[in-house]
Amino acid sequence: MRRRLFVVFLVPLAAVLLLLGGAYGWAASRSVQQSFYTQQIGDIGTFVTSARQALLSGSAEVLDGELRRYSALYGTRVVVVDRSGRPWSPQQADAEVLDQPTADKVQLALSGRRSDLPEPVLLPWQFAEQSLVEPIFDGSDVIGAVVMSASVDAPRSEIVRQWILLGVVSVLAIGVGLLVVVRLAGWVLRPVHRVDEAMEAIERGDMEARIADDTGPPELHRMILLFNRMAEEIERVVSRQQEFALNASHELRNPLSALLLRVESLATGLDRSWDRDVEATREEGRRMTRILDTLLAFARGADPAPSRDPIDLVALARRRVESWRDAAAAKGVALVLLAPGPGAGGRVLSSTDETIAESALDAVIDNAVKFSPAGAQIEVTAARVQDRCELTVRDHGPGLPEEELAHATDRFWRSDRTRTTPGTGLGLAIATDLLATVDAGVRVEAADGGGLRVVLMLPGTETR
Repeated sequence: MRRRLFVVFLVPLAAVLLLLGGAYGWAASRSVQQSFYTQQIGDIGTFVTSARQALLSGSAEVLDGELRRYSALYGTRVVVVDRSGRPWSPQQADAEVLDQPTADKVQLALSGRRSDLPEPVLLPWQFAEQSLVEPIFDGSDVIGAVVMSASVDAPRSEIVRQWILLGVVSVLAIGVGLLVVVRLAGWVLRPVHRVDEAMEAIERGDMEARIADDTGPPELHRMILLFNRMAEEIERVVSRQQEFALNASHELRNPLSALLLRVESLATGLDRSWDRDVEATREEGRRMTRILDTLLAFARGADPAPSRDPIDLVALARRRVESWRDAAAAKGVALVLLAPGPGAGGRVLSSTDETIAESALDAVIDNAVKFSPAGAQIEVTAARVQDRCELTVRDHGPGLPEEELAHATDRFWRSDRTRTTPGTGLGLAIATDLLATVDAGVRVEAADGGGLRVVLMLPGTETR
């Protein structure tokens, strides 16, 4: 954002400076040249008067003296030519040789026409020495001409000095503009950075992070005020959620413990034919205890890292199928575990968190049982596919159109075809969120012959 501010402010500033600087440079160069040529025209006019008198009198002594003093003082060469175009003064006849462009101007002047002034140039090195030629009239007759060749070193140096001054002023202006932009950007972006820091603090769990509402431009004060209100509301909601989760998980532990104690008490009065059901009840109780412990840890602000121990997905799927079989049978749905895919000794090992994998599989099976019609069958499969493992739940329910498959894992989303079926639309979303904590995911696809195939993609393990 700071870079964009620099572009927005400095590019127009540089463009304006370039435009104004170019105009000033051209005006300064033109002014110096016009002043130089104006002085030359005035001086050559003076010499035209003196040269006319000298040519008419036939005496060159006074004129030669003036020309020598003028050349010594200003470094300008002045030559008087007669009607034939040759230097008139005997002292200049051998010393002065006119170049071709100057000779052409002399011929033009002897024909009675004044030569045009040179066109002004922009760049100093383009300002070269040029001669001015003025005809000498006696009445209407041309009796000679004055040739003046002045050095352009002084005006050229003046143009360079003006350009250097322009460059220094431009650099100073850009420096001042840069300083202003830096200060302005800091003033504007400081509250934005504070908002960013406060958001990062809230993301880290610091719900008390706030921003002083007196920083930055007035236009940002309302944004800061709304952010502080939003942070307060988030803190209040999160606090209530934590309190609810803490109270709920704590209150559930007591009836769960009492329930397990009653199971143990009842188990003492049952014969051995009930051992399998008692053990299954104990396992469900232990699983509920693990879930409550995790919920308590989250409610207290802790973030327990999921375990990455190798687990057998075949055994896990078998346990969950057994636990859900009665619920499925109550709806007239058959729940079966198919033979596992390739694996050592019929096992499919995955380095993941067992509780998370169980909870995600429960959410998918619950979803399949809910939408399967009576008499249908749900197949659960565990397999290893290349470097990952897959738990697949395939139902024979109504399924979803191709365009709705991408929304199946969205929270609270439900297809229009199944809105009459009780549910919240959270099953697959919960499974997706759970698996995301262990670098896993959910894939939903249409199954051949109708229904859905939901695949839990879990990380594999090198253990075979």
